[in-house]
Amino acid sequence: MEKDICILMADLSGYTALTQTHGAVTAADLIERYVAIVENCLVGDSHLQERRGDEVMIVSSTPDSLLATAVKIINATSNEHHFLQVHGALHYGKVLKRGNNYYGSTINLTSRIASKAGPGTFWCSKEFIESLTDASQIKLQSMGKHSFKNISGHKEMYELKSETSNHVYIDSVCRMLILDTTQAVRHPEVEGVFFCSHACLDIYLKDQLS
Repeated sequence: MEKDICILMADLSGYTALTQTHGAVTAADLIERYVAIVENCLVGDSHLQERRGDEVMIVSSTPDSLLATAVKIINATSNEHHFLQVHGALHYGKVLKRGNNYYGSTINLTSRIASKAGPGTFWCSKEFIESLTDASQIKLQSMGKHSFKNISGHKEMYELKSETSNHVYIDSVCRMLILDTTQAVRHPEVEGVFFCSHACLDIYLKDQLS
């Protein structure tokens, strides 16, 4: 039997670039950090349902708990030095649970919404917003109505951003967050451009010459 459930899907923006730049060991270490952060951010009955690569799916029967989880995840990852920005989606609807797996169009739509969210943001469906006890307690920006592959009609979307006010830099090669510029490698000529390592700076300079 199908039942209503809340779903959060999130992955790491720039994970492929990081893996190509720094290799499998660094990528695996970062995934372990990511899972640890996610597990530490779970609120209420929210639980990590599955992980595939750098994508996690979290489910909850309580919209408010899942929203609180999402806020904690996006804020925690945004304040993690030498990490990656997350992006993802929150949706609410009917799903079928069989064994330990979930099925249905709600799952598919959540994944497609997540693909549209920019780095450092979660997109929330109107269905999810309307399921909250009080959506006015969080800052959400309307992103208008969007169409999704194999989904009829247009869906209204809202964007949730990190609450952090820190000014961060992003390594343009591996996409890592640079929160502490004293530990970063500066561009030799351009002000305000930083890299996580000399290796990334070398790659950047070589790309500029090619």
